[in-house]
Amino acid sequence: MAYLTAGNPENPAVILVHGNVSSSIFWRGALSSLSQWFYVLAPDLRGFGGSEPLAIDAARGVRDWSDDLRSFVVALNLSVPCHLVGWSLGGGVVMQYGIDHPADVFRMALISPLSPFGFGGTKNQDGEPIHSDFAGSGGGTVNASFIERLRSRDTGSDSPNSPRNIMNQFYFKPPFQVSASEENLFVDAMLSTRIGSDFYPGSHRQSEHWPGVAPGEDGVANAMSPKYINLSGLAEVTPQFPVLWIRGADDQIVSDASLFDFGALGKLGAVPGWPGEAVYPPQPMVAQLRYVLDRFRAHGGDYEEFVVADAGHAPHIEKPDLVLDKIAHFFGSTEDARS
Repeated sequence: MAYLTAGNPENPAVILVHGNVSSSIFWRGALSSLSQWFYVLAPDLRGFGGSEPLAIDAARGVRDWSDDLRSFVVALNLSVPCHLVGWSLGGGVVMQYGIDHPADVFRMALISPLSPFGFGGTKNQDGEPIHSDFAGSGGGTVNASFIERLRSRDTGSDSPNSPRNIMNQFYFKPPFQVSASEENLFVDAMLSTRIGSDFYPGSHRQSEHWPGVAPGEDGVANAMSPKYINLSGLAEVTPQFPVLWIRGADDQIVSDASLFDFGALGKLGAVPGWPGEAVYPPQPMVAQLRYVLDRFRAHGGDYEEFVVADAGHAPHIEKPDLVLDKIAHFFGSTEDARS
């Protein structure tokens, strides 16, 4: 696993886990900011960045990445419990890690995290599957033009589906933009995504149900399908750890009306043949996480939901002073208690 690090190794460890179609580079600001108080590490997940390109077994959900993270902690002999931060897909990974290794986690921060019931194909706050084959989730739901532009390492802005334009339109809330040099670094990080059936987005199958595609068994998008992932067990972990949930108020990727969810796109008329809200409603991603965290609280856990105004899917980049200070304070208060 490739990784970035900053800070004094004698300080408490904070591990930053990046999101889909990105890499540890998206944590540059957080590494600099948090390293004042913590030993900060940001690994590249398999299939992204500089890590060894091992295949992703989607039938294990996000456990390949959770297991890799556990191996990372052991290989570097990090002192546990430590703090975890997960963004987007990385939020799902650290939730899985917390389920599998709760004693390793001191505190957990989730930034715009994946719904505990995956991406696409579910309804209601408890993640009820819309169809038995989980149609509308998995590798077949990813825009083919975007995949090809990742494959061809497109660094331009001519197409609305170029990585640069997707980032500026959906990772951030327009008109926000980072500096030109940082934007180039982020685009390069996106282009580090391995493309193929074992990687991103993964394979898919045809479905008799709208929108006509169902998940395969390999790759990134299938690992996020509700066919294989269910993180509702977070509600009952023992021992428990406090959770800080941070989300942008204007997130277009993870929301109750996500522009990457077929239910929401069908309702907008962007995908033909939508069978209607009674059959295939938008996935309530935010409500689903709140449902699980409320159950977590009912079992004695503690969480805070922190909504960042005028921010999209990457509030730690869009509003770094506010968000990173919030995380540092959240982690620092427990360090006071530990000492």
